[in-house]
Amino acid sequence: MRPITPFLLSTATAFTAIVATAVAATDPVVAAADPVAPATVQAPAVDLVHPARGVHIAAHDAVLDPTARRSAEGEGLVAVTFKPAAKPSLALAPAKGSWSWPAEGTMRLRVQNGMPWPVTLMIDVASASKHLTATVGIPPGPPQTVSLPLQATSPRAFGMQVGPPMPFDDHIVATSVDGAIDAHAVTSVTLSMPQPGAPQTLLFGTLDDVAGSDDLRHAYTAIVDRYGQYTRTTWPEKIATDGELKARANAAPEVTEPKRLDRYGGRTDLPAMQATGWFHAQKQGGRWWLVTPEGHAFFSLGVNAVNLTDGRTYVQGREYMFADPAAANGPFGGSGDSRSDQGSQRDNGMNHGRWWDVYANNVARSLGDKPEPAWRKRTVDRLKAWGFNTLGNWSDPAFAGDHRIAYTVPILIHGDFNTVGTGFDYWGRMPDPFDPRFVKATEAAVANASKGVRDDPWLLGYFADNELSWAGQGPQGRWALATGSLAQGPESPAKQAFLDYLKKTHGDAATFAKAWGVPVANWEQVAAKGFKAPDPSEAHPAIAADYIAFLKLYANQYFRTVAQILKKVDPHHLFLGGRLAVRTPEVEEASAAYADVTSINTYTDLPEHGFDVAAFRKMDKPVLITEFHFGSADRGPFGNGVAAVASEEERGKAYARFVDAAVASGVIVGTHWFQYVDQPVTGRILDGENAHIGLVGITDIPFDGFTRAVTDANARTGGGSGGAR
Repeated sequence: MRPITPFLLSTATAFTAIVATAVAATDPVVAAADPVAPATVQAPAVDLVHPARGVHIAAHDAVLDPTARRSAEGEGLVAVTFKPAAKPSLALAPAKGSWSWPAEGTMRLRVQNGMPWPVTLMIDVASASKHLTATVGIPPGPPQTVSLPLQATSPRAFGMQVGPPMPFDDHIVATSVDGAIDAHAVTSVTLSMPQPGAPQTLLFGTLDDVAGSDDLRHAYTAIVDRYGQYTRTTWPEKIATDGELKARANAAPEVTEPKRLDRYGGRTDLPAMQATGWFHAQKQGGRWWLVTPEGHAFFSLGVNAVNLTDGRTYVQGREYMFADPAAANGPFGGSGDSRSDQGSQRDNGMNHGRWWDVYANNVARSLGDKPEPAWRKRTVDRLKAWGFNTLGNWSDPAFAGDHRIAYTVPILIHGDFNTVGTGFDYWGRMPDPFDPRFVKATEAAVANASKGVRDDPWLLGYFADNELSWAGQGPQGRWALATGSLAQGPESPAKQAFLDYLKKTHGDAATFAKAWGVPVANWEQVAAKGFKAPDPSEAHPAIAADYIAFLKLYANQYFRTVAQILKKVDPHHLFLGGRLAVRTPEVEEASAAYADVTSINTYTDLPEHGFDVAAFRKMDKPVLITEFHFGSADRGPFGNGVAAVASEEERGKAYARFVDAAVASGVIVGTHWFQYVDQPVTGRILDGENAHIGLVGITDIPFDGFTRAVTDANARTGGGSGGAR
């Protein structure tokens, strides 16, 4: 990015007045406002250097300097300084009536940052009480054109969670726009900043409107090359030829010979523990450990989603995004359909059709046809060299037969049992564990998951489901499972269980009504579908007490059911809990009671900021962190994950801090990174996630700086092959 060029005073002075009244025109070619003009007029370009009399300009906690300045390219601009205030702004409006813009058009605004750092600009286009809003970043450098589509849009509409970085080709396109307006009746455009801490200066030129949304389409055009890499920037691991890809992907990792480790990765330098022939959990020396089949302490350093098919992205309907149609529509393609009523699919505009498996395509370029065995060997060689000792969830089941690294297996419970909505439901509604059909479904799921692995000592254990919606959103989200159950009809097993509890606790309906402060005369009113349960309140403490009791019943029923069925089928291996994300204290307690290890997914800087470590110390129960990561936006994919850091270098530092804190906790028995491979630039087919969070890129080339930092951190726990490199 070029540094800003010092501004030169122009001989032209455009403004004769600046303030929240009409500005007198100084350009003789622009006519004064006609007092009998129609209420809505075709909008001419608004030139802030030469404003027309028919334009109102109002500054609030901002100062507009009328002196015209020239950019290095000779473009005329005027400076607006936004003062330190809650929301300093500059508003532009027609002196009479409204502007008529194209219904599906684009607003364009010429702007230059007058500061040596990026500045945030908020744009609000109004038509009477309706608003269309967007926020964009203005980098330092030469003038840019900010393009605002005149209709709501988001990267989700294009099949990805994060849109292309800006600017490109001297354009800053607002890829996320909220709201709706009548474009034929625009009443104002407001430019503002969110509470600057010091005066910030931007320079503005012409504001105009154009028909169509070509700018938005262009922002997404040809953004992916034949290797699945982002086309508009470069980074150290980016490649340009098949030969370069093959050489770098096949480069052998540096390996330190294993020291003080048993064959499973257990630490022989620590006091021996019970050898059962299976992985198990045991407390020794004041902390919890996993223990290998040979009886040695084992801190599970895992990686999730280690599989060959995790690089699929939809092509159909957005072919223009791919610079090489032959690659995107080649033999590494197929068809899929991710459509569902899950929260993960809300607003996802590209979720079915033909896909391209970018990662598998690149692996074949480096390993040839049918690369699966060679890919598995190369992958495990890397993981062990980097100090990992476990394959986390969502990994290729074929690794199990290689007997080189511990692995995990998911129990995915599906069936026609009742479900309860919590309003979050990102991966679907909650299973109703009180439904007898849930028991049957769990039996089938356990039988399927344990098939072929129940006698394998390399199996660490089983997870039940994944990130169930144990709570809703907002301040009352903790109670969503309780209120959602009560809203169901009398046929709901969950509601029946809640009603049974309420009747035993309160006796008659009148006592219940008084305790809850609800106008019910009989239990039939509570049993009816659509019963609106109240929020807890200080005036009626029984509501919260009853909700807590039911949440415990619900969670205990779920975990007890899974644990009993699993241990009956496979008594040897660990039940690793439910990979909790959205959760409550009640579900954590139930997991601790029935699972051998509670698994928690948390995307925080430190484990203790993601869950109550002290509570698990008090319960004296072990925890496995089954998802965490740190992402950055400097290696191609647009997203930087759930836990974002500033750069690739910071990823390694953040990883080390997290793992070191987990080891020091005394209750955490492992950390599993999410995930092995970067997500596709254009979004994974599951839900459009497109973040740089991998150990390797979509080309299967490792991020050497990051993996070196990971290796050093893992070595401190005695993980993998041991020893820093």
